[in-house]
Amino acid sequence: MIVHTGDGKGKTTAALGILLRAWGRGMKVVMLQFLKHRNARFGELRAAERMGVEVIPLGDGFTWTSRDPGKNQALARAGWERCRDRILAPEGAHDVIILDELTYPLIYGWLELDEVLETLRRRPPMRHVIITGRQAPQPLLDFADLVTEMRLVKHPYSEQGIRAQPGIEF
Repeated sequence: MIVHTGDGKGKTTAALGILLRAWGRGMKVVMLQFLKHRNARFGELRAAERMGVEVIPLGDGFTWTSRDPGKNQALARAGWERCRDRILAPEGAHDVIILDELTYPLIYGWLELDEVLETLRRRPPMRHVIITGRQAPQPLLDFADLVTEMRLVKHPYSEQGIRAQPGIEF
């Protein structure tokens, strides 16, 4: 159980590095993304398609500024059901499951932390789960075997006004 959290850039990128490494070892991998829009065409999706790896956007691009939190909560709940099915699938279904940006639905109260932790406790042995996102709740950090906190030191968005770059941010 791995958590990548913190206010710095690189949480999803680090998880994708593990996905790539595991895939290269012949392991079965999947990434489910809570905030990415279902019609997204980010670089990781394009690469995953070429590799034959499932990367599944579950959201509609919702953020903390959403105008329809009820819809976003429903999407998060439906996305969690898909994640739970993957986590609890019989041995051999997946070796590595990434739950990208899962911390946000937890922070907003759209998903119950106790339910997520109970599902993680029940996963088959050697099923690796990686969770990314800012402000990971302390019980999740306590449960994890490995926690990495990305710390913002400098970022071109806020300090230099440089917009997101293809291949770097998306």
